[in-house]
Amino acid sequence: MSEDNEMSFLDHLEVLRWHIIRSVIALGIFTIAAFFAKSFIFDSIVLRLSKSDFITYRLFCDLSEALGMGDKLCFGEIAFNLINLSMSGQFMTHIMVSVVCGIVVSFPYILFEIWRFVKPALSSNEKSSARGVVFSGSLLFTIGIAFGYYVIAPLSVQFLGNYRVSDLIQNQIGLNSYITTVATIVLACGLVFQLPLIVYFLTKMGILTPEFMKSYRKHAVVVTLILAAIITPPDISSQILVAIPILFLYEISIFISKMVVKKADSA
Repeated sequence: MSEDNEMSFLDHLEVLRWHIIRSVIALGIFTIAAFFAKSFIFDSIVLRLSKSDFITYRLFCDLSEALGMGDKLCFGEIAFNLINLSMSGQFMTHIMVSVVCGIVVSFPYILFEIWRFVKPALSSNEKSSARGVVFSGSLLFTIGIAFGYYVIAPLSVQFLGNYRVSDLIQNQIGLNSYITTVATIVLACGLVFQLPLIVYFLTKMGILTPEFMKSYRKHAVVVTLILAAIITPPDISSQILVAIPILFLYEISIFISKMVVKKADSA
C-alpha cells in the first residue's frame, strides 16, 4: 500500500489546505499587481472596448471593405458616456477588476495546484493519460478569454451602448454596469472553453460516453442557446457568435470521448 493510500482523511484535508493557500497567495499576488497597474488595465484593456478604434471594430470595417460591402460592417462612435454615481464606486470597481485580472492570470497556477492534489490518487496509466492537462486547460482558458474579449464583449458593448428606444433618450451608463457586463462575458467564455477537458475526464471516469453525447446532441443545442443567452446581451448576433464555438467544442468533445473509449478498449 502506498504512502498516499495510508494518509488519513485529516491528512488529505491538510494537503488540500496548503494547495488552497498557495492558490490564494498566487491570486493575491496577481490581484495586487493588477491593482497597481491601474492605468494600463483600465485605459488600455477594460475601457478600450468603448473606443471606436478598438481592433475588433477596425477588423470588421476592413472585412466589410474587402467583401465589397462598403461601410456596412463598420462601427461608428459609441454613443454613451460612462459615469460613476456612487462615492466608493470607482474604488470598488478598481478592486473588482483587479480580482478578475488576478483570476485570469493565476488560472494556470491554480489549475496546476488542483492537478498536484489529484495526481497522487491516480494510477500510472491515468497519470500518463492526463499528462499535459495543465497546459491544455490553460490554453483553452486563454482562447476562451481572448474570444470573449475580442469578439463577444465588443459586439455587446456596441449593441447595448448604442441601443435606443428613442432619440430623445441619451445613454449614460454606470461604470459598474459596464465592468460587470464585460467581466462576466470574458470569464464565462474562458470557463465554457474548458468543455473538452471536462469531457475528457468524465469519459476517463466512465461517467460519459460518446454515444450518450451523440444521442443528446439536440438537447445540447438547446442548452447551448440558453447558455449563450445568459452569457451575452439580448441580441441574436452575439448569441449566435457564442453558440457556434460552443457547439464546435461539443463536437470536438465527442471526438475526444470517442478516442478515450477506443484507447481504453484497446488497452
